[in-house]
Amino acid sequence: MIRQCADSDFRAIFEIINDAARAYSGIIPDDRWKEPYMSEEELRHEISEGVRFWAYEEDGILFGVMGIQDILDVTLIRHAYVRTAHRNKGIGSALLTFLRTRATGPLLIGTWKDAKWAVKFYEKHGFRCVAECEKNMLLRKYWSIPERQVEASVVLKDSQAPCQ
Repeated sequence: MIRQCADSDFRAIFEIINDAARAYSGIIPDDRWKEPYMSEEELRHEISEGVRFWAYEEDGILFGVMGIQDILDVTLIRHAYVRTAHRNKGIGSALLTFLRTRATGPLLIGTWKDAKWAVKFYEKHGFRCVAECEKNMLLRKYWSIPERQVEASVVLKDSQAPCQ
């Protein structure tokens, strides 16, 4: 079942993100990696900035989370993670398919350039990487990330999204 997360899910969201993010260790630039990957303070900040988390739940246990955030004229998919032990079971696909129906604007997704599995996942679902110059503009306009992260990231947009 997919449901919107409640305040009481904070700990589970935090654990899922940091469990799943271990896949990025050694993939993303060393200067962008830390343990935990996302602190509780950072997670609270993301939620306060309007990221609404949705969870994939079975028998009262959360196995995956994905956030959605409306920024200006677009909708961002944010912080998409599935517990390591439950990957490749359709959880991420179910969450993404569900959140597409909740988008109020063209959908954009940012991820690490060298996380080839993540890029392929989104491409499998009809998203396409934008050109480098458009990526830089989109990341600076819609995300609040350091310049170093802009350099090491890609942006994918829904194949149905208009060009910016």
